[in-house]
Amino acid sequence: MTEPQHAGDTAASGQLSLGTAQARNLATTTKTPPQMQSISPRWLLRKLPWVQTQAGSYRVNRRLTYALGDGLVTCSNTGDSVYVVPPELRELALLRDVDDDAVLGAVAERFVRRDYEPGDVLVSADRPADELLLIAHGKVKTMGTGEYGDQPVLDILADGRYFGEQALVSEDHRWDFTAQAATPCIVLALPRQSFQELAAQSPVLRSHLEHLRSSAKPAHNKYGEAVIDLASGHDGEVELPGTFVDYELNPREYELSVAQTILRVHTRVADLYNQPMDQLEQQLRLTIEELREEQENQLVNNREFGLLHSADLRQRIETHSGPPTPADLDELLARRRKSEFFLAHPRAIAAFGRECSRFGVYPDTVELHGSRVYAWRGVPLLPCNKIPISETGTSSILVMRTGEDEQGVVGLHQTGIPDEYEPGLNVRFMGINDRAVTSYLVSAYYSAAVLTPDALGVLEHVEIGR
Repeated sequence: MTEPQHAGDTAASGQLSLGTAQARNLATTTKTPPQMQSISPRWLLRKLPWVQTQAGSYRVNRRLTYALGDGLVTCSNTGDSVYVVPPELRELALLRDVDDDAVLGAVAERFVRRDYEPGDVLVSADRPADELLLIAHGKVKTMGTGEYGDQPVLDILADGRYFGEQALVSEDHRWDFTAQAATPCIVLALPRQSFQELAAQSPVLRSHLEHLRSSAKPAHNKYGEAVIDLASGHDGEVELPGTFVDYELNPREYELSVAQTILRVHTRVADLYNQPMDQLEQQLRLTIEELREEQENQLVNNREFGLLHSADLRQRIETHSGPPTPADLDELLARRRKSEFFLAHPRAIAAFGRECSRFGVYPDTVELHGSRVYAWRGVPLLPCNKIPISETGTSSILVMRTGEDEQGVVGLHQTGIPDEYEPGLNVRFMGINDRAVTSYLVSAYYSAAVLTPDALGVLEHVEIGR
């Protein structure tokens, strides 16, 4: 039989007063709101000027742009889709006299895209040639055969260069060099069979292939835009030139994208456990934070409108030596006016800092929204963990000019939507199911547009390893 415990036994155990574990039963705890580790600064969402987009679409009209006579076939891109600008095909001797833009458009549609990694062989010497290859983006080195069996580099071909034109009309043509990718490349190929099939269907193309001749080159300014005829410095009643400003025939339209989720809250939780914090409010807050993170991720990486894919091919450059050097960022800045900020992965910013230390220079710091951030040449260098890092340890650095007035990059959203909770985001009640669970549809609508090609630049394949 257990003997009763005496008061002296408690004292013998060392406890002389009420313990904290028991006292906590009568106390009110101090609580924090739910914390979330994945919340980032989201500088891109904060720095982009947001444009009201009625009817869910935004059309970017531009002047018609192409430049003939430079020996290069210009390619363009819409998001991740890369294509040949049809009038640029007149750079090819075979198509120089084709005046029918519909025929050139049909030829452009028959190009197929191929992607190559550094070291991949595009063509091999002495092999049959049956296609025209056009370098849309990247660098390709051509190599011959030396006297001692080596392969000396003959030339370095970059954006807009092409080879294999003769293969389109000659069935016994062979490659007289080996072409190898020096950097990651996007190549557009026109097979001879597809070209000949089109020639058989088009009397215009067939006639021009039979009677090749030179033609005058359309006038253009230094940016490749169709020229506007003007007169200046004249005196008296001289005849003034007539002109008009030509626009792109098919301007790009951006439709608002959406990120959505269904938030579920049990009615018992919402009814009984709302003190000191509202359960629905906290659930919505964390859900919206996650939606905004996904929104920024899509603005960077979406293959249709994401900034990494929307950058013009001519505004994408490679690093000089691998890591991001001050010279690389200077080249990015030199390609556009009024650059407002860089956007880079935090590890890429750290790599840039190491390169600055190696060269004995030091980045500036500026205050932005109450935070101190690095800057180069006065342009803030903002961190964004949504910019991907490849398996080989490389990333990208973006720089941009923003705003409609500056013909820059803008964010797109629509305000005033039903059940709006925040600008461009709404929360809609979906009902209560037979398990007493309340459902809310949470939707965020957004997109981004690049108004002119030079508004956005990308430094690609930035090495970030130590």
